[in-house]
Amino acid sequence: MNLTAIPPKVWKTDLEEFREKTRAFYAGEMDKGAYKSFSGYYGSYAQKGGKANMLRLRMPAGVVTKERLAFTAGAIKKYQIPRVHFTTCQTIQLHDLGPDAASGIMEEALDAGIVTLGGGGDYPRNVMCSPLSGVEKDEYFDVLPWALAAGDYLLTFIKAEKMPRKLKVGFSNSKRNLTHATYRDLGFAARPDGTFDVYSAGGLGSNPKFGVKVAEAVPPEKILYYIKAMWLTFRAYGNYQSRAKARTRYMQDALGGPENYKKAFDEKLQEVLDSGEDLTIAPRSSSVAKQGDGPAPDHPRVLPQKQPGLYTVVWHPIGGMVDPDALCALSGALASVSDAQLRLAPDESAYIVNLTGSEARTVLELTKDSAATLFEMSVSCIGASTCQQGLRDSQALLSACVEAVRKAGIADGALPQIHISGCPSSCGTHQTGAIGFRGGAKKVDGAMEPAFSLFVNGKERQGCEAMGREVGVILQSAIPDFLVKLGNVVMKSGMDYEKWNEADPKLIDGVAEEFLV
Repeated sequence: MNLTAIPPKVWKTDLEEFREKTRAFYAGEMDKGAYKSFSGYYGSYAQKGGKANMLRLRMPAGVVTKERLAFTAGAIKKYQIPRVHFTTCQTIQLHDLGPDAASGIMEEALDAGIVTLGGGGDYPRNVMCSPLSGVEKDEYFDVLPWALAAGDYLLTFIKAEKMPRKLKVGFSNSKRNLTHATYRDLGFAARPDGTFDVYSAGGLGSNPKFGVKVAEAVPPEKILYYIKAMWLTFRAYGNYQSRAKARTRYMQDALGGPENYKKAFDEKLQEVLDSGEDLTIAPRSSSVAKQGDGPAPDHPRVLPQKQPGLYTVVWHPIGGMVDPDALCALSGALASVSDAQLRLAPDESAYIVNLTGSEARTVLELTKDSAATLFEMSVSCIGASTCQQGLRDSQALLSACVEAVRKAGIADGALPQIHISGCPSSCGTHQTGAIGFRGGAKKVDGAMEPAFSLFVNGKERQGCEAMGREVGVILQSAIPDFLVKLGNVVMKSGMDYEKWNEADPKLIDGVAEEFLV
């Protein structure tokens, strides 16, 4: 990360206040609401129960260099961190931290080029990017250098005038749209001609919206003009009065629809262009000149890159919950591997890129705790056992489902990757998953029971985007059985889930019917 715009010593001036107020919170002198409003700026929140903190390490564009990985491993060892999470926003979250550990890691991270400030609260968040950008065979072009430039630029807004709420920016290198660039607060979707289409004012959660296409064929060198225009638009028209409506997607309705929103955005863009400020980026690339040393193992988690002789290894810890020891071991192994990087993905996977055949073999062994099937690569937010906002323990649900599906012998492909959010915020992106669950509760025999709303047939692929259809509510305890039955039905059809569902998208309703309450 380029910290020349705001040197580490400037960021560090804010840390003493974090130490003071965190001590006050743990001493019972500050309530959890006030502390949450304060601590988000630092990328840290108190966990459920107020006995520990989490800390979010920004990894710009999801790139964890060997140096950043070494820092993270060192912090895990120094502070004996028991839980680590790969998030759906391509960051690394450290959990169960005491107050001294949280502030200590923040300061040490700055010296390692990792900024935590702005990782929460009403600030630009970690810029997202297609995880295989630059190495994927069928990508339109490498968008990673531009995502990194955007991340550097957005850091300068953290100390600027406060926006109504957070701002999420994403870059996509193909129609796969893994970063949901077409429905972020601001998204840059690559085109085959080497330019970007720009989408704005989208997002999941309450009042979900697909983004408004505000520009086409934007040269990559000009993207910062659109970021500045987005910031100005949000400041001008974002809702500062109602926190529940203070996200960019609400501006579509507030301004009278997508066409009026585009007009407002265009006006702010013109202001930026007329200001005379030069926001043009110099041409960038991220080429790899490394040579291979022979074939990699024939394994579903090993992917050939577009660079001849180089490979990527996929690593998906269940629910994104990483074994700290495994992460430390991987860091040690990669220390001497030239050009290696760990790339975080929006589905909580990690991709270890730029490996020779022999290096891929080593990394494959070090990551053997990875999910073994598409279903096991399902997505879950951190859940209510940790998150103050959470309603249901989504991680516990995913673990129970994986155990039940394994025990039932459901074949790989018979179930899709599912998406679980512990509350309506959609951190687990349940609304655009093939199958999604949103945490809540249901009254049964006069008592409230943990339950999840079932969503089906959501789609993220660009050009096919769709919000999932809500089918009904299933008790949390019944969801593993529902998925086992669904898997058995699909296996009997002789098709995989995708083809089975395409044949009749409402077949799943019949399977779910007996489990609905």
